[in-house]
Amino acid sequence: MTLRLPVVPGDGVTLRAFRATDAPLIQEASGDELIPLITSVPATNDHAAALAFIDRQHERSRTGEGYSFAIADPADRAVGQIGLWPRADPGSASVGYWIRPTARRQGHAAAALGALVDWAGTLPALARLELYVEPWNMGSARTAERAGFERAELMPAWRSVGGTPRDMVRYALLLH
Repeated sequence: MTLRLPVVPGDGVTLRAFRATDAPLIQEASGDELIPLITSVPATNDHAAALAFIDRQHERSRTGEGYSFAIADPADRAVGQIGLWPRADPGSASVGYWIRPTARRQGHAAAALGALVDWAGTLPALARLELYVEPWNMGSARTAERAGFERAELMPAWRSVGGTPRDMVRYALLLH
């Protein structure tokens, strides 16, 4: 099942498909201490590896795995990624996002999450969104809560990060 990746406007951001010209975003993110551990961003700043990552994001919508958007600022410079990933239980999806280190604390994540939630609300088969945040990541927790997500539960040792089991807090949002 192929998913159509739309262009989604937001407040100061646009969610769009990744482009080859977004490779510097992936290369910068590869140097972050956390992003390569919790995403499929390569842990090398190699240009070819960045392009392979971008190709994988396009493949996700072609195979129906999910929607992977580049978060672009008003100058159309990619500053991060946000994704919507359908879950096995019908009507629900997971959300994940990250921002490149040099673009953090500028409101991009909040604007992108708000735009994604608004767009997800137009998908008739989707009723519930979830996202997962490590307990120490207060910035991401505040971003989720501002977008309407509610803290649902602490999930001990729920996800392996760099080979170490880590606690996660599950946040949920009902769309309809």
